[in-house]
Amino acid sequence: MTPGPFGSLTRARIDEFFDCELADILSIPYASHDQVRAFRTQLHNRLFFAALMEPRRAAPAPVERTAAMPRCALDELADDDPAMRKMLARARRLCSEPLNVLLNGETGTGKERLAKALHESGSRRSQPFVAINCGAMPESLIESELFGYAPGTFTGARSKGMRGLIQQADGGTLFLDEIGDMPLHLQTRLLRVLAEQEVTPLGAERPVKVDIRVIAASHRDLRHMVESGAFREDLFYRLNGASLKLPPLRERADKAFLIDRVFAELAEGRPGNPHLRGDAISALLAYPWPGNIRELRNVLQYALATCEGDEITVQDLPDECLPRILVRGRQTEAEPEPEAAVALRETLRRHRWNVSAAARELGVSRPTMYRRMRLLGIEAPI
Repeated sequence: MTPGPFGSLTRARIDEFFDCELADILSIPYASHDQVRAFRTQLHNRLFFAALMEPRRAAPAPVERTAAMPRCALDELADDDPAMRKMLARARRLCSEPLNVLLNGETGTGKERLAKALHESGSRRSQPFVAINCGAMPESLIESELFGYAPGTFTGARSKGMRGLIQQADGGTLFLDEIGDMPLHLQTRLLRVLAEQEVTPLGAERPVKVDIRVIAASHRDLRHMVESGAFREDLFYRLNGASLKLPPLRERADKAFLIDRVFAELAEGRPGNPHLRGDAISALLAYPWPGNIRELRNVLQYALATCEGDEITVQDLPDECLPRILVRGRQTEAEPEPEAAVALRETLRRHRWNVSAAARELGVSRPTMYRRMRLLGIEAPI
């Protein structure tokens, strides 16, 4: 074969030509008739699509299977993006291994959902899955919530004491979301738990043995935090037995599929026949999604709640999802007053630029906080 723009394919394995697992290619015949698969070439990073076509003659009768294969919880996340499929293939190999796992990804990419799927797909699936958001809980409470306390440890404590989340996760999985927000002195205590597999509640004289697997997640660069002294290096390596990175929504090849799937989930059970018109779909595909899948869900919920009739058009979407020319054309409110920026900046400074804490004080979500900051031209100091 003469080498072409993709090089010679003579005797080349197809999974060496495309950046994917061989199982992804072999699964195409079992996909639904309207499902389109995306594949990237390894050499030139070009995107190709594959779909089923009607056969020219009748296909042979399928061989009856004696029992259906049990569906892995990770399969529920198997969307049609090459990077996502590659990450999930690695996750399947890790789900039953006795390794702590570190999840990386931007806010809203689905780190907690992946953590739950890892737990439900592994050997600890029948045991507890306990989650704590280290960035959402006040520093004064996180220690007692995580480690628990003995009776009479402090004023206001429960008379019988309290089992902390680490003990509650015994035998199962402890998910530490936004681990980068954990204070340094608690990082030291957590390191001992991981090293010794035991926890000492506040006020207790003796440690308690625990058997836990830890899955931690962060949207921050923990290696950079280690270099700057904001995160313990020894704890980082304890947590980073294996690492998985979730791609941001703007980089995913299956963005249209995700929009359709999330919309179908939200529209289920609603009266009528809610659907997205072409101009709305085009605007959603063009938007960069800084809040990722979480923001996508919020935008579609907003559109479903505010649209008139069954058809959602581009005019039913929030301003931030629209081309600027459309926003200027339909703008009915005055630009935000300078006082709004001053007040928001003061709130962020009061919380040392912890966006999660500021959002809690204002009673809004973190994606909403980021949208307000972007609208008012506020950037966190580096």
